[in-house]
Amino acid sequence: MKLNTVFEEKVCTLSIEGEIDTLTAPELEQAINDAVPNCEKMIIDFSQVTYISSGGLRVIIGANHTIGKENLILRGMAQNVYEIFRLTGFTNFLNIEE
Repeated sequence: MKLNTVFEEKVCTLSIEGEIDTLTAPELEQAINDAVPNCEKMIIDFSQVTYISSGGLRVIIGANHTIGKENLILRGMAQNVYEIFRLTGFTNFLNIEE
């Protein structure tokens, strides 16, 4: 998994490439936690994510709790990744954009 964070004023965009699994989820969690103090709004770009495990979902739920639904935007999910969020019911309470 590759991570890149871009800060523009009070908005940070975290781009992820690859798989978010049990091994890489802690790295994602750390990147989110490191960025939060510098962000009022966070966009997580999923356009290059090929898979997310339950460990990755846990990190996203934690970020949603910390940042808030209004300020956390999940963007650009491939259909297979979106289906994981839909099947778990997470699409009901996360801010997911196409």
